[in-house]
Amino acid sequence: MELKEGKKHTCGLRRPFGVAVMDITDIIHGKVDDEEKQHFIPFQQIAMETYIRQRQLIMSPLITSHVIGENEPLTSVLNKVIAAKEVNHKGQGLWISLKLLPGDLTQVQKNFSHLVDRSTAIARKMGFPEIILPGDVRNDIYVTLIHGEFDKGKKKTPKNVEVTMSVYDEEGKLLEKAIHPGAGYEGISEYKSVVYYQVKQPSWYETVKVSIAIEEVTRCHIRFTFRHRSSQESRDKSERAFGVAFVKLMNPDGTTLQDGRHDLVVYKGDNKKMEDAKLYLTLPGTKVEMEEKELQASKTLANFAPTKDSTKDSFQIATLICSTKLTQNVDLLGLLNWRSNSQNIKHNLKKLMEVDGSEIVKFLQDTLDALFNIMMEMSDNETYDFLVFDALVFIISLIGDIKFQHFNPVLETYIYKHFSATLAYVKLSKVLNFYVANAEDSSKTELLFAALKALKYLFRFIIQSRVLYLRFYGQSEDGDEFNNSIRQLFFAFNTLMDRPLEEAVKIKGAALKYLPSIINDVKLVFDPVELSMLFCKFIQSIPDNQLVRQKLNCMTKIVESNLFRQSECRDVLLPLLIDQLSGQLDDNSSKPDHEASSQLLSNILEVLDRKDVGPTAMHVQLIMERLLRRINRTVIGMSRQSPQIGGFVACMIAILQQMDDSHYSHYISTFKTRQDIIDFLMETFIMFKDLIGKNVYAKDWMVMNMTQSRVFLRAINQFTEVLTKFFMDQTSFELQLWNNYFHLAVAFLTHESLQLETFSQAKRNKIVKKYGDMRKEIGFRIRDMWYNLGPHKIKFIPSMVGPILEVTLTPEVELRKATIPIFFDMMQCEFNFSGNGNFHMFENELITKLDQEVEGGRGDEQYKVLLEKLLLEHCRKHKYLSSSGEVFALLVSSLLENLLDYRTIIMHDESKENRMSCTVNVLNFYKEKKREDIYIRYLYKLRDLHRDSENYTEAAYTLLLHAELLQWSDKPCVPHLLQRDSYYVYTQQELKEKLYQEIISYFDKGKMWEKAIKLSKELAETYESKVFDYEGLGNLLKKRASFYENIIKAMRPQPEYFAVGYYGQGFPSFLRNKIFIYRGKEYERREDFSLRLLTQFPNAEKMTSTTPPGEEIKSSPKQYMQCFTVKPVMSLPPSYKDKPVPEQILNYYRANEVQQFQYSRPFRKGEKDPDNEFATMWIERTTYTTAYTFPGILKWFEVKQISTEEISPLENAIETMELTNEKISNCVQQHAWDRTLSVHPLSMLLSGIVDPAVMGGYSNYEKAFFTEKYLQEHPEDQEKIELLKRLIALQMPLLTEGIRIHGEKLTEQLKPLHDRLSSCFRELKEKVEKLYGVITLPPNLTERKQSRTGSIVLPYIMSSTLRRLSITSVTSSVISTSSNSSDNAPSRPGSDGM
Repeated sequence: MELKEGKKHTCGLRRPFGVAVMDITDIIHGKVDDEEKQHFIPFQQIAMETYIRQRQLIMSPLITSHVIGENEPLTSVLNKVIAAKEVNHKGQGLWISLKLLPGDLTQVQKNFSHLVDRSTAIARKMGFPEIILPGDVRNDIYVTLIHGEFDKGKKKTPKNVEVTMSVYDEEGKLLEKAIHPGAGYEGISEYKSVVYYQVKQPSWYETVKVSIAIEEVTRCHIRFTFRHRSSQESRDKSERAFGVAFVKLMNPDGTTLQDGRHDLVVYKGDNKKMEDAKLYLTLPGTKVEMEEKELQASKTLANFAPTKDSTKDSFQIATLICSTKLTQNVDLLGLLNWRSNSQNIKHNLKKLMEVDGSEIVKFLQDTLDALFNIMMEMSDNETYDFLVFDALVFIISLIGDIKFQHFNPVLETYIYKHFSATLAYVKLSKVLNFYVANAEDSSKTELLFAALKALKYLFRFIIQSRVLYLRFYGQSEDGDEFNNSIRQLFFAFNTLMDRPLEEAVKIKGAALKYLPSIINDVKLVFDPVELSMLFCKFIQSIPDNQLVRQKLNCMTKIVESNLFRQSECRDVLLPLLIDQLSGQLDDNSSKPDHEASSQLLSNILEVLDRKDVGPTAMHVQLIMERLLRRINRTVIGMSRQSPQIGGFVACMIAILQQMDDSHYSHYISTFKTRQDIIDFLMETFIMFKDLIGKNVYAKDWMVMNMTQSRVFLRAINQFTEVLTKFFMDQTSFELQLWNNYFHLAVAFLTHESLQLETFSQAKRNKIVKKYGDMRKEIGFRIRDMWYNLGPHKIKFIPSMVGPILEVTLTPEVELRKATIPIFFDMMQCEFNFSGNGNFHMFENELITKLDQEVEGGRGDEQYKVLLEKLLLEHCRKHKYLSSSGEVFALLVSSLLENLLDYRTIIMHDESKENRMSCTVNVLNFYKEKKREDIYIRYLYKLRDLHRDSENYTEAAYTLLLHAELLQWSDKPCVPHLLQRDSYYVYTQQELKEKLYQEIISYFDKGKMWEKAIKLSKELAETYESKVFDYEGLGNLLKKRASFYENIIKAMRPQPEYFAVGYYGQGFPSFLRNKIFIYRGKEYERREDFSLRLLTQFPNAEKMTSTTPPGEEIKSSPKQYMQCFTVKPVMSLPPSYKDKPVPEQILNYYRANEVQQFQYSRPFRKGEKDPDNEFATMWIERTTYTTAYTFPGILKWFEVKQISTEEISPLENAIETMELTNEKISNCVQQHAWDRTLSVHPLSMLLSGIVDPAVMGGYSNYEKAFFTEKYLQEHPEDQEKIELLKRLIALQMPLLTEGIRIHGEKLTEQLKPLHDRLSSCFRELKEKVEKLYGVITLPPNLTERKQSRTGSIVLPYIMSSTLRRLSITSVTSSVISTSSNSSDNAPSRPGSDGM
């Protein structure tokens, strides 16, 4: 930091000011990678008192410092900041962004040229990286100024020391620009340190890099001069350097300065002498050197001796040398210069093993040259051979280390380009032979182990040496000596391998691991066939069950070598390899090594598949004969989850792929008996089917799966020829074998990887181009094989119906056309051979399988059309099958239509209603066909749909259909009756009982207690008189009691019914142009209901009119929906008729157990009479009869019958009066028996009838119907007119009772109303009684009945009962009227039975 505050002050000083630090660990490890993110690095200033002192140094040295203490070095500030993690930075700091760039420098410059260009500073690691690359030339010397201690001398305060560093040669000449203070910094000649104010022991920790040419290093040294700096410029100029220190870069023994800390000697004296390099270089530079010299010499130093004071000063630096050309190792240096130091060769060779690896690889070529020169030039001394051999092994092992693996090419380059010792092979092979032959010598074990690890490169040296020898001298010189040494080596190995396992197990393992690595090199100078034999003997020398995995891996490496690619070598090696594999895959093998075996086998097959390896047919045959069956059995016995399964299946595929047609026929001929062929084919068919069913390879491994299919297809076709040849005629037919064949072929054809339509168009085209559509190929073969069966066909009916159906369902038109006729063939076959003259077995099986397949997602509209067309074509041509066959074809077509509808709805339609409809359609089909098994399956699907929608009543009715199939008997249940819900019971009675309990529980949830009671009675009878389960009976009766109580007391809202018409061709077939009656949910209004329907059919248009639509709408492609409320027609049980049944009981029958519904629409006939509208107001009443009674297994049923009648105005009037009377009667009764009820509804009802404003009702009837004119025009209505009069008369006693009760429940506010009602009623009653007679109600209709528990039971009087009373009473009243005794009370009907 420079402070320029005036002329008098010194400039250019570096002073401590502060630090900024950031932890970048996460970024370096790649955990954070956000290029955009900016990081803030807070700035920490040095301590305040330190800062004051800094200012004192600048402002005035005369001010005495009150705070005397140590100046804090920047490194300690840095350490404090790192430890504290929090910095009080007051907003000061740096903003930076960081990004980790992957790759080496060249890659980074190429990939991130926008970030790294020529001007980017590159800081290299201080030290060598984990992996050293050859060709990486580097000569960097890093020097760190650590700390010093300087005496203050005559001054009162410690000095302000500045260290200046520079590089000089031995002549004292300055090396320009040799020092780099940081990366990207241009070189400087002098480096000046930071100055700390008045510190006796300054700590700098400042690192710089010194760059000098290699050749200059030996002559150079670094000089440090020390100077006191003053803040006043005038004084500062007069200050001279007070000391000097230096360090040489090269040691006297030729090695480079050692890494680490060095304490340097600080010399003081005359400035000129201090700068004279020749003078000070004669002195020791470091304290260590000084101590050594003091020991050596007692003579005094010249006049340049350190003064007495100078010994107190000390100065410490640290150095680190990163050089690919300089060594700090004296032993390595001694070896490289072995000629000038021949007496230490042995010592240096031994010491080489201790040298750091990075030092050796730097001088790899020089070191190897030195080793081979020693071996060749000192050939008379065998000791050197062993030492050089060990040193060579050490170097090769070193390069095997991951840190130096990049030096492999350097080593190879050396072997093939620089290595020149022609006779080295003799010595190297001799030493190696010796080591192997003396393997039992435990002192040699480690050396031998290391030699085996280095065997590959050792042999490269041996072979290259031999090659060079042959190039110079030709073959004849040494006769067979070299070949013998190779034979001898193998012999030694064989002996070694044959020894007991405990001994030298490590060596044996290493021999197996590393010996194959020499093959490719030895082959160059040794007969390959003989080499193959040597390896065979080597493998055979290993005792069985020893080192199994190592042995197999060894053989794998032999196969990977060039040796195995030569046909004549394979002739030698293959039998051995097959023997070994056969032993491994033998059924009796105790612990087979599947992983290593499959690796070896796949490598063998890989070589045999190549085109450049000579003839392979016999080798494939050998493998086929000896191993194919073993591999098959291994695959069969292996778990499909085993990691090895993929490898073995691949090997099996490879063998089958490499076998040509002659191989197949030869293979079958190797079986000795017919049974052996059967066993083999059975085994293969079962295995293929299993492999097809359980994918060994992932679905997206398309090529592998396609290859497997292609190979299997060819194999299957080859084996079908064997089937037809050996197992076809009457005597030799093998049913199970043929069965397995058909099932395998079908499994193959239906495998998901072959279903081309599931792939994209591009992938489909690619597969067809490369492999063809294999389904067609095998499908046609299946067809041919079926027709070949002849009289045996009947044995495959019905078992083959399902598999053939699967084939025909494949969405490939040609295949369908070819295989659907097989169905007709089966029908014909069963018709001819079964003896029954029918094809029921086939029919039942086809229906069962069709149901399963279509539900599973197969089949489509085109299939339905084609199946029907082809079956009809074939049947119509047949003499006997024409009629029954046609019926069957149409039946299957109709089933398919239902199933396809069902599947479409289940898969794509969210609407539960549509799902239920389709389920019922399918269910009804199976009911008609008496297929109980499938019928029950669909019943439960329907039950589940209802349960999920909380339609408990419908769920109960659905289960009831299952229960109805069962009897109260101890007959055992056939399996299909037990299909669902784990009813593990054995008799029909037990199952029916469980079903009844479940149904009763559903009826209870659906508030259908009447139905629950009915079933409960049936079940109770069984408990009481058949199974004598009194405990169960007790519980059942308790439950039944609660049902009775619920009927009277519980709230039970009545559902509304709606008629819905679906018109137009846009609706699915099961709805199209049909009308349905729907049972609404509790409290559901028509608006909510129609909205619910429209959400299912968002495209439907709602019709506003309730009249039936015309043909135009019905044939329209659109969807039209009509929805209106209909009234159920109550159907009372006969036992309730004409009895005072409580309202709660009747309520049930108003909305349940109904099948007829009415909709009334008023219209006019004739001219409108302005005085009386009633006369021309007719009613069109439509009655809808549904297919089933409500409630049932659905919440809606189709309307099967519609009848319309016209109600005349007179009949309408009678109906209106009956309803009014019923309403008054029941309202009056409720108020009479329940005093707590609010009086308002009664007030409204009475005033609506009694008030003269609306009394027009009667007068309208009088004007319209009670006239002579009407009677003359309609004489047939005489009885009806009388009935209407009676109904009017009947209203009077009902109103009398109503007015009385109204008077009793009167409140002050209602008194005026009551008075008005009373006076109006008096007038009305008088008039009516005068005209229509008097009626008195029997007392039993108006009495209050107490139930046994004390609660009041309210009977509900039906209009029919009232009418019957009116007839009886009016008769008497009319008599009395005619005799003008209107006050006479009519006689009470005695014969009423009321």
